[in-house]
Amino acid sequence: MRTIKDNERRILNAIEPEAEAMGIEIVRVRMMGGKTPTLQLMIEKSEGGTDVEDCADFSHAISPLLDVVDPVSGAYHLEVSTPGIDRPLTRAKDFAKWVGHLAKIELKIPAPNGQRRFTGELTEEKDGVIKLLLDDETELECAVDEMSKASLVLTEELIEAARKAGTLAPQPGDEGFEGMETDDDDESDIDEKEENA
Repeated sequence: MRTIKDNERRILNAIEPEAEAMGIEIVRVRMMGGKTPTLQLMIEKSEGGTDVEDCADFSHAISPLLDVVDPVSGAYHLEVSTPGIDRPLTRAKDFAKWVGHLAKIELKIPAPNGQRRFTGELTEEKDGVIKLLLDDETELECAVDEMSKASLVLTEELIEAARKAGTLAPQPGDEGFEGMETDDDDESDIDEKEENA
């Protein structure tokens, strides 16, 4: 789920070696339409603690590679950001890391009852297959590659886990909070944006 379209896969293949060399993991690649399309890259450091400077450094490092791949004809915006607290889950290891937390997933093909969207507690990930405990106490089991998208649900427990991991920006009432506004949907929504011809 890190990519959906063929051009997104080409972009991932082109920039991943540079990311690995910089100790960065690419969480998601999305090309979004509009008058001027936006190429959105979500990244995080392998050891954690990704910040705005990391996003800017990565953006500058991959710009020459993107010129070669030429993902779209004409101008586009490059947006490099961190995944945020209620992050997308795109790899099996993401699900494994966040077992015990609430997640919402959407299946590519509806379940036998016709339902495609589910929310529940991640209880297990094994060999790319996850288990989700639903509100009605039933369990959904599906493979990561059967999902069209998935993400964590913002909860107090998730915020506390992010705080303990040191990945949560200072919040109102916290020591070190300087009044900056944050968007909970995407902790670093537009860390770096460039327009390329």
